[in-house]
Parts: sequence; structure tokens; C-alpha cells
Amino acid sequence: MDLKDKLEELAIRVNRMRDSIHTEEATKTACVLPFIQALGYDVFNPSEVVPEFISDTPGKKGEKVDYAILKDEKIIILIECKPIGAELEIKYASQLFRYFQTTAARFGVLTDGIRYLFYSDIKKQNIMDEIPFFEFNLLLHTGDKQTKQVEELKKFAKSTFDLDTIIGSATNLKNSRAIKAEIGRVFEETPDELVKLLSKNIYEGRFTQQILDKFKEQTKRALNEYISDRVEDRLNNALASNKTGVSPEEVSTLQEVINAEEAENGIETTEEEKESFRIIQAIAAELVDVDRIVMRDAKTYCAILFDDNNRQPIVRLYYRKTKLSLMVFDVNSGTKVEIEKVSQIYKSREGILTAIKNYL
Repeated sequence: MDLKDKLEELAIRVNRMRDSIHTEEATKTACVLPFIQALGYDVFNPSEVVPEFISDTPGKKGEKVDYAILKDEKIIILIECKPIGAELEIKYASQLFRYFQTTAARFGVLTDGIRYLFYSDIKKQNIMDEIPFFEFNLLLHTGDKQTKQVEELKKFAKSTFDLDTIIGSATNLKNSRAIKAEIGRVFEETPDELVKLLSKNIYEGRFTQQILDKFKEQTKRALNEYISDRVEDRLNNALASNKTGVSPEEVSTLQEVINAEEAENGIETTEEEKESFRIIQAIAAELVDVDRIVMRDAKTYCAILFDDNNRQPIVRLYYRKTKLSLMVFDVNSGTKVEIEKVSQIYKSREGILTAIKNYL
């Protein structure tokens, strides 16, 4: 059984037992020890896993960190445990912080048995960073994301542990997290410097505060639209090409992202879209109650869904000022059809009925 299978099995067990796990000791026994074991370490061998590890630090004697993991008689990882659901912050990891200065360990883990926060000393050697470079959540990661997280976690397994490899990876992960946080800040705040940078080739005058405020709002909207368009393009390309790499869950997630982004932009449903919706309802009436056919408008398209479910698309309308087209969905893909006027939707009757039958 590989690491991914072991973690999935552990996740099922922990999720089933979590309501009965109330103490730190119970968390260690039910969650943390099996997690360490899944990584290949012998939890019953004190030359590999030392519980209640004691190492006196200046001004502190007899303090204990919950677990020390050893390899080749050297401490490589320190683990501090808290009860399930406890806050995991650096202030609760004082033992980890102090032991970093007195042991050879380069990694510390703070956990509640579900979330595992991995720390190192990337900023300054032997001084533990205040921000974790990697987080693994036993219960939340699924699909492709889980695969990536497990691959990262696998570097800490007994059979593959290599200090230099992990330190290099930790540095990259730390920088990536910092850059993502900065991107999030930029999207949230839209700094004046960014507004000027993106607008300098559009507006040649002096940036007064009034002009800056105007361009800031437009820049923020454009950034959101850009992300929505990229997500939409990926979804459409995957569906049109019948790619199996995009799961129904990912399709649903992508559509939810698009809907959430565009809900803020004041979408206006056109008369052509309304008429098209009525035509599709009329076609659908041959099979189902028309109330089960629902329209959801967005900025880049108008979706016609079965039972108001993102995972059950029937038709998607792409109506531009000079071009009309629609995509009729099958089980795994969509067929795009160019039309000159709304009434030509009737020509796609068979495809629309087939799409609906897929959901019955």
C-alpha cells in the first residue's frame, strides 16, 4: 500500500472518530502516531521515534516535545501535538522554537492530528521560521490537489528523506506561498503603483486622485475578468476537446468560480438570451417539466442547466454583438454551433434532447 492509500485510509478512520477525540493524548494515539507510521517510521522503535523527547534549553529544564523522529541516530523532525480543532499558531509551538536552537533538527511539525504545519529555518539557520512552508490537511485534500500534496509529503518519508532535497523544496514552497499572498493582496487592494503601471499606455495625462480612483476601479474589474476568462477558456477547451483530465468535480468547481466572480459585475440578461431560453424550454417539454430547465446568466456566457445543477449543463449561449453561437452538451463534451438568429436553435433539437436524457 503506497503513502496515498495509507493516508486515505487514515483520513476515513480519523473522520469517523473525530467527535470522540477530545484530548491531546487521544489525538496522538488516534491520529498522529498512525500518520508517523504511514511515513514509514517504526513508532515502537525508540531509535526512530522518541515520545516525550527531553532536551534542556537555556533557562528551561525538563521541557518535552511530543515526538522526535530520528534517522541514522540524528534528530531530523520534531513534532508538537495539540488536541483536534486547536488553534495552530507559532505561539503554541514554543518547544519547537527552542529545540531548533539545541538540536540538529531542521524541521518542526505543529499538528492537531488533522492539519500538519511544517516549519524549517530557511530565513536564519537554527532559528525556526514563524511561517510554515508547507501544510498538509488530512481531510481536505482530494483529487489532483491531494496527489500534489502527498508527493510533497512523501519527501519526509523514511525511505525518501533527503535533507538537501527538502530544504530546496521548502525554500521554493515558502517563496511560492509568499508570492501567492502578495497576489491576493494586489487583487484585494489594487495598489496605486499597479494601476499606474497597467494604465500608462492607455492614459497619457497626469494621474490626479480622481483619475487614479477611476482607473483603480476599472483595473480591479479587469483583473477579475481576466481570471474568469482564463478559467472559462480552460473549461471550454477541456469540454470541446473531450479531455478526460478534467473531472466532473473540477468542472463544477471551475463553473462556481466563474459564477462567483461574475455575480459581482451586474450581469444583464438580453432579450435574445431570454428568447433562447424559452425555445430550449419548449424543446425540453417533450421530455420533462419545463420548470426543471433553468437559466443562469454570466458575463461571458449564458448557461441553461437541468435542475439548476452546474454538473448538468444542457446548452451554453455565447452571444456577442456580431456573432451568435451555442454549445450543446453531451456526457463528456460539448458541440459548438454557429447560428445567425435565435430561431435556429430548433435545428439543435436532437442534441438538446440527448443532453437532457443523460440526466434522467
